[in-house]
Amino acid sequence: MVNLDYRDARPIYQQICEGYREQILAGILQEGERMPSVRELAIQLTINPNTIQRAYRELEIQGWVVSVPGKGCFVSGIPGNREDPSGQLLQEFDNLCARLTALGVSRQTLIRRVEEGGEDHA
Repeated sequence: MVNLDYRDARPIYQQICEGYREQILAGILQEGERMPSVRELAIQLTINPNTIQRAYRELEIQGWVVSVPGKGCFVSGIPGNREDPSGQLLQEFDNLCARLTALGVSRQTLIRRVEEGGEDHA
């Protein structure tokens, strides 16, 4: 659970982002773990759902979480080094794999696709 300090000068959405980043860095939230829905967290924290949505959008832009339409928001891990293009591409690959897995694509299917160079031999 994220703790909010209403006396803090930072906006609430930034406090939420910081709280989740700290939990991911500390290993409290693991890669692939489902985040609370916007509605659930808004109720828990008694704040506007738009604030939660803004925080989740910011975390996704920064690479901390990935959104899967109709399924929710999932931890994507600690963002890689943004200066290394291969690191960024690998992070994007990890995010796509997490989204595909959440949609029900099996690990074996993903492995087969990588081994075959992306060609579909179904």
